[in-house]
Order: sequence, then C-alpha cells, then structure tokens
Amino acid sequence: MARPSSALHQGSCHCGAVRFTIEAEITQLMTCDCSLCAKKNALMTRVHESALTVLAGEDVLSLYEWNTRRAKHYFCSRCGIYTFHRKRALPDHYEVNVRCLDGFDASAIPVRGVDGVGMSVIEDGARPQWPGPRDAG
Repeated sequence: MARPSSALHQGSCHCGAVRFTIEAEITQLMTCDCSLCAKKNALMTRVHESALTVLAGEDVLSLYEWNTRRAKHYFCSRCGIYTFHRKRALPDHYEVNVRCLDGFDASAIPVRGVDGVGMSVIEDGARPQWPGPRDAG
C-alpha cells in the first residue's frame, strides 16, 4: 500500500512574528485533556522534529515548562499564541496547533482525544488544579 505524500503547510502566530512550516500529510488531529491543553484549547497534529522548520521569530518564542519539564511548550512572546510543543511522551516529535496553519481546513479530519489527565504529576508543590496521579515523593 502506498504511503500518502507529504504536503507543505505554512503557519504563523497571530501577529506574524513567528512563522514556520511543517511537511506532513495531516490525517488525524488531536485534543488533549491535560490541564494545560484544556486551557489553551488547541487542535493539534503530530509531526517528527525533522518536519518542522521555524522560518522566523525563533527569538520571540517563549518557552513554558512544567511538571517533568520534558514537554516544551512554545508561545509567541508578542501575541501569546501557542504554536507548537515538543512532546513529553515522544520527545522527537512536536504537536503543532493546526489553527496556526494558513488556510488549513480541519473540518473533514478526524479528531482523537488524548489522555493527558492520566499522566503522572511529579512536581513538588504541584497545583491541585493539575489532575493526574501523583508520584509518591
């Protein structure tokens, strides 16, 4: 069976300071129910790190890390838009916010829910709003 060919998608934050491309055939989208993803309400697609290219604005990306600090969440420091994050469970992959992709129509693509709420919380002093099993300290 032949693999679908990749397509080049261009994206940006709201103000345009951060611009990027992903090379991917987007066949599935994801939502995550962890405390961070639920609040940012992103609709994401997964790509290997080699498929994401930051064209401009790397210097204005802000990094947010919490809990294990393995996932790296990137936001535009000017307009605040979440663009993508490096995954905790697959550190050689990014989840990209498809709402940042120029002209992308997500309406016909299946959306799968991801269990983030079940991931362990290991940070000392973790906020009670962060759901998930607590590792014994």
